Amino acid sequence: MRTDAPVFVAGHRGLVGSAVTRELARRGYTNVLTRPRAALDLLDGRAVHRFFETERPEVVYLAAARVGGIHANTTQRWDFIYENLAVQNNVLGAAMAMDVRRVVFFGSSCIYPRLAEQPIREEYLLTGPLEPTNEPYAIAKIAGVKLVEAAAAQHGRHWVSLMPTNLYGPGDNFDLNSSHVLPALIRKMHEARLARSAGEDVSVTLWGTGRALREFLFVDDLATAACHVAEGEHAGLYNVGYGTDLSIQDLAELIARVVGYTGPVQWDASKSDGTPRKLLDSSRIRTTGWSPTTSLEEGIRRTYAWYQANAQTARR
Repeated sequence: MRTDAPVFVAGHRGLVGSAVTRELARRGYTNVLTRPRAALDLLDGRAVHRFFETERPEVVYLAAARVGGIHANTTQRWDFIYENLAVQNNVLGAAMAMDVRRVVFFGSSCIYPRLAEQPIREEYLLTGPLEPTNEPYAIAKIAGVKLVEAAAAQHGRHWVSLMPTNLYGPGDNFDLNSSHVLPALIRKMHEARLARSAGEDVSVTLWGTGRALREFLFVDDLATAACHVAEGEHAGLYNVGYGTDLSIQDLAELIARVVGYTGPVQWDASKSDGTPRKLLDSSRIRTTGWSPTTSLEEGIRRTYAWYQANAQTARR
């Protein structure tokens, strides 16, 4: 891979895209193409094709997606399936038409069956029913995986799908109506700590029972995995995980300790826990030489520091 090759990061302002952009800069890439939505709406297929015809990227990182937690997925089901399918079809279709050498497509561990055997291996895809609360998003991402797979099978493309576990890090979404669990916990604990410091008698209420098990990966570690596979002769589907999981209750206790919140925590068991457990088997990508380097506590501390420094401009 030439460091002056034109590289397009779709969704560069999001959690994953911003991390990939940072990693490309760290590796010395000098021709990274980015466009805000106002300049290039990825839902507009004609505009996407014009962009590819003009810029001729040799590598594409498809990080643009509509994402969110359980609440967003269950209340915006049309948006999640329609917008993700449209963006994927437009970008991957243009990449195929322009003979793009390398594509890295980002999905999610929610593509796997709700009750898949743990840890989850890549071959478990489409072997059982999905988790209902995020089914529209998962179906769209499965379609993206199959497009990438077909590009390799029919046209010999070195295109890769990365299925990360639950991600977090700088640039995350802290909106309590659409965020994932980890940034939501950071914001709730932070605001409750400030309120209690001001003399208010507040507590933190969290969804579910706290017993669900989740695996979390610092987003900059995903970015190193993405650049790693793009720079090699890789193709197909790879899980990208941290390697261990913990209960949401244990996660809440860890975040409370990092944030400095010492007040009560209550659990609303009337709300869904979602999938009981999601732990990825990431041995396939580890055999290529990649592994994560950021511990969960270190990653949470770095994410909380970013949130404190950017609270006024963060997605919230």
